[in-house]
Amino acid sequence: MKYFPLILAGLLRKKTRTLLTLLSVVAAFALFGLLDAVRVAFNAPDNVAGIDRLIVASRFSIIQPLPYADYNRIRLLPGVKEVAYANWFGGVYQDPKNFFANMAVSAKSFLDTHPELVMPAAQKAAFLKTRTGAIVGQTLADRFGWKIGDKIPLKATIFPKKDGSNLWTFDLVGIYHTAQPELRGLEQQMFFHYDYFDEARQFGQGTVGWYIVKIADPAHADQMAQTIDHLFANSSNETKTESERQFQLSFAKQIGDIGLIVSAIMGAVFFTLVLLTGNTMAQAFRDRIPELAVMKTLGFSNGAVLRIVLAESVLVLLIGGAGGLVAARTILPVIAAASGGQFDLPMTDRTWLLGLLLMLLIGILVGLPPAWRAMRLKIVDALAGR
Repeated sequence: MKYFPLILAGLLRKKTRTLLTLLSVVAAFALFGLLDAVRVAFNAPDNVAGIDRLIVASRFSIIQPLPYADYNRIRLLPGVKEVAYANWFGGVYQDPKNFFANMAVSAKSFLDTHPELVMPAAQKAAFLKTRTGAIVGQTLADRFGWKIGDKIPLKATIFPKKDGSNLWTFDLVGIYHTAQPELRGLEQQMFFHYDYFDEARQFGQGTVGWYIVKIADPAHADQMAQTIDHLFANSSNETKTESERQFQLSFAKQIGDIGLIVSAIMGAVFFTLVLLTGNTMAQAFRDRIPELAVMKTLGFSNGAVLRIVLAESVLVLLIGGAGGLVAARTILPVIAAASGGQFDLPMTDRTWLLGLLLMLLIGILVGLPPAWRAMRLKIVDALAGR
């Protein structure tokens, strides 16, 4: 700590250069915090809320439907408690930018297999008995100002009606919420009756998008998944059974390996940061050669000079990196609020620890070469300008 005034004076010698370097570090670590939150979200283990649920979809593609006839074959398997089914609808409300997940489901069994969707008993009963009824999450209802009794028109992008119309109208009979804050993203969805959808759609009758299988023992999930897939092996509708979490991620991973993409971006960002800060520290060393020589003349040891120069580099990374992570932590709740919880990304303690390690590593990496040169600097050569 006794050298801190010297370290600070060195950083403030060129205030503009130091400020621009700090801003670059802040930007890099803010991006790191945001991207690592995305990576953590995609690599997180299954949520406890769906630990006893398996999703049965086509082995070939998630857009390939399965026959409704498979329902009873799955339901009769030992170890299966309940089976629901769903079909992606993909309707648009008023404007294409108003996107939200909407799907047709087997009303009663779907609610039974998803106890985390909580709503009043009266609304649940109304949903079960209203053929054109629909339920939405509280966040989605707040987003559009919907209330019980409203009629919600959706323009079909995939499934037109038999009469050729693309406009489907649903009666809002229930608004659910999730008891757990971490599940708030589920409140951005809309569900309606599969029977109504299947009867009115122009094509695809008698098929479902996927089955939701609630099993008795989550510990046997892998074995149950293999049993289900074996049941339909070598048929015209082979299946792929996986955890609910894996199924959800398969939608996003259609564009590629999210983890690999995020890692590649972060790698490029930090590679650029190393070049930038390395060049800055090298320039700072060249500018201060006479000063370092004077310090050595006054009695500063080689080790002390090395530590001072190295500490300047590490301090820049620590201040800028901490500022960047704080900025990311501030931005993430804003993103979550703006998306109604749909992009509620976590910033874990692991991100902070990894960020700290990267600050130290990059600080040492870019600071060590000039610090080593400063340590080996000969007083006579430095003062002579050689």
